[in-house]
Amino acid sequence: MPYKEKEIQKLYYTMGEVTELFGVNASQIRFYEKEFDILQPKKNKKGNRLFSAEDLENLKIIFHLIKEKGFTLQGAKDHLKGNKDVVKENQRVIDSLERLKQFLLEVKEQL
Repeated sequence: MPYKEKEIQKLYYTMGEVTELFGVNASQIRFYEKEFDILQPKKNKKGNRLFSAEDLENLKIIFHLIKEKGFTLQGAKDHLKGNKDVVKENQRVIDSLERLKQFLLEVKEQL
């Protein structure tokens, strides 16, 4: 198997990088920041938001609940408050399975 370098993880991501990752507008990210307590990006002196890796995980969870599961905003908030640890673990499993799927697709193309 060929050597593959690990991806370099950044400490903080800018709003532009986050919107590009999720394919949404900055206004939607700001709206979710106001609505969900688990999303707390830091702000620099200029007021620019800086998202940590944990913030990105929380955004993935929020998008998964709203876009894929069909939760309402209030339903997603309630679900996160009651089952925060379970939801985070489920998201880790989903991410792991997606990486495995991507790896298997790459192997299939090499055959």
